[in-house]
Amino acid sequence: MFTRFSSSLRSTARAAAPSTRGYATASTSATSNSAPYFLGAGLAGAAAFYYSTLDQRQLLAEQRQGTEKTPEGTTKVKGESALSPEEFRSFKLAEVLPYNYNTSRFIFDLPDGTSSGLTVASALVVKATKEGEALGKNGKPVIRPYTPTTAPDVEGKLGPSQDHPIIRSALLITLDTQELLIKHYPGGAMTEHIFKLKPGDELAIKGPIPKFPYKANEFESIALIAGGSGITPMWQILQAINAQVSPQACWPRRVALTWRFGGSSPVSPTVNSNPEDKTKATLIFANVTEEDILLRKEFEGLAKSKPDQFSVVFPLDKPPANWTGPTGYVNSEVLEAALKGFGTGPEKKEKVKVFVCGPPGQMKAISGTKKSMKEQGPVEGVLKELGYTEEQVYKF
Repeated sequence: MFTRFSSSLRSTARAAAPSTRGYATASTSATSNSAPYFLGAGLAGAAAFYYSTLDQRQLLAEQRQGTEKTPEGTTKVKGESALSPEEFRSFKLAEVLPYNYNTSRFIFDLPDGTSSGLTVASALVVKATKEGEALGKNGKPVIRPYTPTTAPDVEGKLGPSQDHPIIRSALLITLDTQELLIKHYPGGAMTEHIFKLKPGDELAIKGPIPKFPYKANEFESIALIAGGSGITPMWQILQAINAQVSPQACWPRRVALTWRFGGSSPVSPTVNSNPEDKTKATLIFANVTEEDILLRKEFEGLAKSKPDQFSVVFPLDKPPANWTGPTGYVNSEVLEAALKGFGTGPEKKEKVKVFVCGPPGQMKAISGTKKSMKEQGPVEGVLKELGYTEEQVYKF
């Protein structure tokens, strides 16, 4: 027996060294197959595959044992986590679901009686289950990191209800055409492997690994700047703000890997809200075309339901003739209007936080690249020009 749970994952790299902790310490040498690790669309989402604090370790342990506290009136997932941050475990592919013109979702089952243990801004890594499959140019197994963006079932159930189905889509493992990753990595080992899987086949998954520990009302307002598949951790945070339960409670038990490749299917809208979290959030989500705006219905639904708390801006590089939003690259004018106009200016100091996640070029232009897996590095680019400090900016 298997009970499914829903999560979405974002591809942030092409390959990494195949050791248990390799995804946290892989070399970036030009001679290493792990060099492209930093070139994946939305690469920054993989930047924190390590336990940065004792609190995060404890939180993960509590979740795996089903002991975390939840708000009154909610039901948390019971049972041991089917996932492990220490080892790869194999999970069967249940079905493949089309998402839009270039995206498909791969759904994997977890054993009945287990939970995922996923948290807001946590990560997973995957590899082939059989020896000799999905190998890199160096002949070693390709390991790909993903950022899950699972929403909790707002009623604390472990399965979909008629009125409020579990949010299934939030993840988007994308091969960003803006970065020409498909052309740059023709016949990508993991890409080819995933698309050859059929229901009943297995994929090895390890995790979750905590990243930024979001806390309700820690900031007065936040800004979420994303490009392409860098939307993943932003979607997690927005769902945490808008969820009726805590980010650590009631995670569905189904994993979905979403790849940009053919198909068409809407996703379930976000439902209900968390009246306790008053954090204001502005999303600036840049894409190439209008069709590339993933989860657009969900984001616009949030802004429409709570216009004083949520704001969304969709800059497009190649907009349609009737497009009224920003066009071209995300520059200082676009950010200043979106951020300061919604109370997220740098003058607010510790009351604001700006999260950034996107392709390397966008990260460099907006916030400066991340120094290393464990170090944020100085704030540069547009955010520095606007006056934001290192304490106010977080790079996924």
